Amino acid sequence: MNPKLTQKIAKSLLCGAVLLTSVVLFFIIFYILYHGLSNVNWNFLTGNVEDLGKKGGIFPTIVSTIYLTALSVLIAAPLGIGTALYLTCYTEENLFTKIVRFGTDCLAAIPSIIFGLFGFMLFVIYLRLSWSILSGALTLASMMLPTIIRTTEEAIRAVPSSYMDVNYALGGTKLQGIVKIILPKALPGILTGVILSMGRAVSETAALIFTAGMSLRVPVSMFASGRSMAVHFYSLAREGISLTNAFATASVLMITVLIINIVSYLIMHLFLRKYI
Repeated sequence: MNPKLTQKIAKSLLCGAVLLTSVVLFFIIFYILYHGLSNVNWNFLTGNVEDLGKKGGIFPTIVSTIYLTALSVLIAAPLGIGTALYLTCYTEENLFTKIVRFGTDCLAAIPSIIFGLFGFMLFVIYLRLSWSILSGALTLASMMLPTIIRTTEEAIRAVPSSYMDVNYALGGTKLQGIVKIILPKALPGILTGVILSMGRAVSETAALIFTAGMSLRVPVSMFASGRSMAVHFYSLAREGISLTNAFATASVLMITVLIINIVSYLIMHLFLRKYI
């Protein structure tokens, strides 16, 4: 077969795959926003849940979602980034690093319901944290770790090793090279992993049902139970309580994820302009 013809066929197939994926994605987004945005207003965003979700708003679920996401990122990000730094900068390739990477890859493939069962047994029952924001955040952090570790590790490996050679030649220590050279250069990749993890945390349901609980009240502390927007949406749709409020909640959830991504990328670009 003619190589040019083969290239054209391959390019056409790839373009078709991209187009089909984009059409499906935008159809889902449009369908949810079309049915949900018309019911989103100030009272819906600031009101309390009434009659199990048939009436009222979703303010308690918004607060719970913010608490769960923020706390899980604060727990997972330092652990994940620190683990990746150790694997790439402070140890040679050996059996231990291979086991850690294999375990990380396995954790990334485990269904969220298994993490929910793990969190329920360890945090809720064994550690006696009960159904709470803390139990949910610790479970989400466990789910986020594989993504943060692997993306951070790949981002650090993408930084040329010659940068550290120059650092050593100028009398810098390994820690100085990591803080002033490696981390700033790898920041876009690291932040990408954190953003992906945050998106998963915001949209998680199965793990939080077992650990954070289903309370419809505003959590007053991290030891109080709370219901995230994703869990609330699942409850409304699955139990047929109110499809109208379910679509509205889904719309708010999608917009929240979009805002998180936009704000994160703006912060990243501001950092890159200032320090790089």
